[in-house]
Amino acid sequence: MATIDPTLAMPDAKFHQILGPEAEPGFLDESELNLVWGNKWGAADEFSRLRTVMLRRPSQGLEEVAQLGQSAWREDLNCYLDPNHHWYWAGDELPDLELLHSQFDGFIKALERENVEVVLVPESEPRFTKSVFTRDPLFTVPGGAVIGRMAARMRRGEEQAITQTVAAAGLPILGTITGTGLAEGGSFMKVRRDLAFFGTSVRCNAEGFRQLHNILEEQGIALERVSMPGYQIHIDLCCSMLDDDLALVNSRIAPYDFLTRLWELGIETVEVEPEEEWACNLLALDRRKLFFPSHLVRTAEKLNSSYGVEIIPVDYREMNKNGGGLHCSTMELRRDW
Repeated sequence: MATIDPTLAMPDAKFHQILGPEAEPGFLDESELNLVWGNKWGAADEFSRLRTVMLRRPSQGLEEVAQLGQSAWREDLNCYLDPNHHWYWAGDELPDLELLHSQFDGFIKALERENVEVVLVPESEPRFTKSVFTRDPLFTVPGGAVIGRMAARMRRGEEQAITQTVAAAGLPILGTITGTGLAEGGSFMKVRRDLAFFGTSVRCNAEGFRQLHNILEEQGIALERVSMPGYQIHIDLCCSMLDDDLALVNSRIAPYDFLTRLWELGIETVEVEPEEEWACNLLALDRRKLFFPSHLVRTAEKLNSSYGVEIIPVDYREMNKNGGGLHCSTMELRRDW
């Protein structure tokens, strides 16, 4: 009969009482985040002081756009379209790749001048021509990130490198959209520490909303759904929060129920100037201090003169032809909260 070595006997209750468990302080406690995860990760809103931001360089696949040239032109769509549907390029001018990369590098320098840490995602496969838009594959909230699920086949697969990058940076992964859920970060907007909006659209479906709602509910964040009109894909094309009581909006494409909710919350809305449709696609550095497209001067002047908003102009117009702007190209990994 085997005998039990007394040196290997299980510890008694007193041993476990001394060593734990310790449920408190909770996960979101600042001391706990710093001790376990190395930083106070995430963001509670869209406008508090930006500390760390994630970007990804434009894909080498954009070179194919220039190489195919006029053979890819679709007059009926007013864009250049890859026959295999891996990319599109808006307007009738082929991309100026030198200008595109120069403006991207200039944006990084502008961020670094303002002491914002820049985390770069490794370069993607050439087929991912939209992967420069790091806003879309995830969401960040206080404490970490939720990984989304991209709608368009041309972007499906970007999620893996994004997950690896934020995990390597130290962010906790709080959840992942799975199954048939479709959820992209460009259609998510935080307006309060405990309240965010999600715009369902051709790119973000009801199942994506349901899953994200449940994940955020565990984090103490209420998620409200609004329906984007027509084929508008993301909420960040029609609204950006500038402060806790001020938002820039394009009411021509914004859902009315969304606008009324902002007003109910005591948030004043400022209209973009006519013919400056991209003005909402900005990046807030701090309250009423913005990285803003340099060519949209009328909206910038209105914000500065009438609302005391400080404007940091950024040349980024070439990227608009690829379907996104400053907000689309960035994801905050840390804001003060």
